[in-house]
Amino acid sequence: MANTIHIDVVSAEESIFTGEAEFVVLPGEAGELGIYPRHTPLITRIKPGAVRIQKPGGEEEFVFVAGGILEVQPGLITVLADTAIRGHDLDEAKASDAIKRAEEARAKARDKQEVAAVEAELSTLAAQLAAIRKLRQKK
Repeated sequence: MANTIHIDVVSAEESIFTGEAEFVVLPGEAGELGIYPRHTPLITRIKPGAVRIQKPGGEEEFVFVAGGILEVQPGLITVLADTAIRGHDLDEAKASDAIKRAEEARAKARDKQEVAAVEAELSTLAAQLAAIRKLRQKK
């Protein structure tokens, strides 16, 4: 019996992470999901947040996803992310600046559609900032 499960995290632009994991934690639509090897097959949406990959030997890898789809098979996890950023590439100052710009855009928004688009961007940026802070605490 295998003690690891293969995981692929991909975005439209590139493959972000591929490798073996002892377990994976990620933001499911209905709350945080923990996935171990031989998990029951599953397909679900994921929310913006951090994917935490526990690699063999105890090292952790973090990837921020801005939402997407999760597919789980007994020996394979596939994360199809709308956008994905490796944990070590996340930049707290840039995320904070982007939030300020989005809040200014929300204040200037003229119609419901414009407000909704900015609100969605703010939600993703807030999740990214939370993921960055969570990652910094681990170190």
